[in-house]
Amino acid sequence: MISGKNIHKSYGTLEVLKGIDLEINKGEIVSIVGASGAGKTTLLQIIGTLDKPTSGSILFDNQEIAAFNEKKLASFRNMNIGFVFQFHHLLPEFSAIENLCIPAYIAGVQPKAANKRAMELLDFLHLANRADHKPSALSGGEQQRVAVARALMNHPSVILADEPSGNLDTANAKELHELFFTLRKQFNQTFVIVTHNQELADMSDRKLMMVDGKII
Repeated sequence: MISGKNIHKSYGTLEVLKGIDLEINKGEIVSIVGASGAGKTTLLQIIGTLDKPTSGSILFDNQEIAAFNEKKLASFRNMNIGFVFQFHHLLPEFSAIENLCIPAYIAGVQPKAANKRAMELLDFLHLANRADHKPSALSGGEQQRVAVARALMNHPSVILADEPSGNLDTANAKELHELFFTLRKQFNQTFVIVTHNQELADMSDRKLMMVDGKII
């Protein structure tokens, strides 16, 4: 589903990625591990179209996304890629369900349909009774599950997660990890996860080790 060919990324004279090749298949859960500074987050941002490679290519379903203009790229990202970060990045002034609906509104979904989809996701994640709560009224685990629901809102091809359990205690981290596998089982959802959590990495279908800008 995702193919990266000879990806290089430099910032000035600093070469962060040094020729990355990777293939991600639909329905896979792939973890990317390695020491801080190895280039994991940079690679994830390039896969997610948040950054562009200095050279090399990324193909989604055989589409060369580097050829897209900014407007088409933003639309592609909104419809095909869900993001989950270490910190939930929920908008504090909006309720859980309102946070979920925002990506759908950006995609042009009508409010009634967006609200229905949001409630289905919150119910699936056992958060239906928290729909009207703002982030400050949710626990850390609940906030991160709302963030996962938001990532799923537009039926993305892939979820990209950058240290998704890094800000959670052990119990909530375990629950989040299990959720990823439940979502894969239920929806054949694809995940690419940057993590320092060895337990999560070992649970994945494949573990990619990065060292000094390369997958070894």
